[in-house]
Amino acid sequence: MITAKAFWTDNERYIGEAGSRHAVVMDTASEKTANTPMELVLIALCGCTASDVVGILRKKREPFTHLEVRAEAERTTSYPAVYTEIKLVYRVGGKVSAKAMEDAVRLSKEKYCSVSAMLEKTAKITFAIEHTE
Repeated sequence: MITAKAFWTDNERYIGEAGSRHAVVMDTASEKTANTPMELVLIALCGCTASDVVGILRKKREPFTHLEVRAEAERTTSYPAVYTEIKLVYRVGGKVSAKAMEDAVRLSKEKYCSVSAMLEKTAKITFAIEHTE
């Protein structure tokens, strides 16, 4: 079983902690002294799919030197303000074949990434791949 909790600290700031005992600060105020919970959801999506892609590229012995995953998202204007559209941009460096990268991203999206699977219940997730040197 996975557990998590959040503690209010002051103003609109909270500390979240999971069963792994690693903590993260969250802020829901306009001052933004930390990420909001919804920003952390996007960060989790980027981390989940990046981890999948790295693992797949390693298994394929693709010589990547860099991977960055960016997310751009839109939310509903009414509550609950869920994500409705998310675009993921994968920037990969090294001599990675286009097909290997496309396959890795597709496998992450369709099979492995749990965060993506949950978010797709409310959001259309699209992606683009950029190759850098």
